[in-house]
Amino acid sequence: MTLLQLKYIVKIVECGSMNEASHELYVSQPALSSSVKELEHEMGIEIFTRSSQGIALTVDGAEFLTYARQVLDQAELMEERYKHAKPRKQLCSVSTQHYMFAVEAFVEMINSIESDEYEFTIRETRTRDIIDQVANMLSEIGILYLSDFNKDVIGKLLRSKHLEFHPLFRAPLHVFISRNNPLATRKKVTMDDLKPYPFIQYEQGEEGSFYFAEEAVWPKDSPKLITVTDRATILNFIIGLNGYTVCTGIDNGDLNNEKIVTVPLDTDETMLLGWITNERANLSNAAESYLEKLKSVIASHGYTLIE
Repeated sequence: MTLLQLKYIVKIVECGSMNEASHELYVSQPALSSSVKELEHEMGIEIFTRSSQGIALTVDGAEFLTYARQVLDQAELMEERYKHAKPRKQLCSVSTQHYMFAVEAFVEMINSIESDEYEFTIRETRTRDIIDQVANMLSEIGILYLSDFNKDVIGKLLRSKHLEFHPLFRAPLHVFISRNNPLATRKKVTMDDLKPYPFIQYEQGEEGSFYFAEEAVWPKDSPKLITVTDRATILNFIIGLNGYTVCTGIDNGDLNNEKIVTVPLDTDETMLLGWITNERANLSNAAESYLEKLKSVIASHGYTLIE
């Protein structure tokens, strides 16, 4: 086992594919694949599973990756101490459902980093992708919600992938609607009140089960349904088509408050927002910083953190 082989493993996980990693490492794909197989043989484990869909970390591979990163970090410290080498740039990757507070915290984390070099990634993506990316360690942290409806299914999936859910706060349900909507001045609205307007939901791919939906409740037999993939589109449709979507109620500067308002939804349902991580992983300093900023942002919006 060599440090170079460990660097190969880390880079493959960061890239998500052997082909992309070989390009970034300036190594041929056959040579990279051979090096990985030699390491697997030496360690007596299978680090990656290989299929027509690509590669993914095995359970043993996820644990091995944690140790590999620790060894590389220690090697870096030795080089800094004795060779005055340039420190590695800070890395952090987060996958999240489409929450403004998650992005706001990410911005604050980056502004607080005292480093000349860093490489950070935030992915606003589908629920199942969040889970898979954290399981495969493409992201250190994932942000999603649990409800009475989805907690058993999502919880079982998280356990099967050796992921842990850490609750952050519980949010009563709200809707985003246009300020020009006749319901905008209401203290509360019901799903029946909203029935004449287009319901906008985030697309969840082929596994678009209600258990993976970002919206904690849905209209019954909605005559007008729009599915989108990104947050900017959903906000534009709320304004341009007088649509609505179900949300936590947290907004920030990204929300055009002159055109969009947040109204409480008349329901007993709530969303338990939290973060997930791989139980075999140790968070980087940048990821720890992100969690601190995340909690600070949530508290600043008036929500009580779950300790």
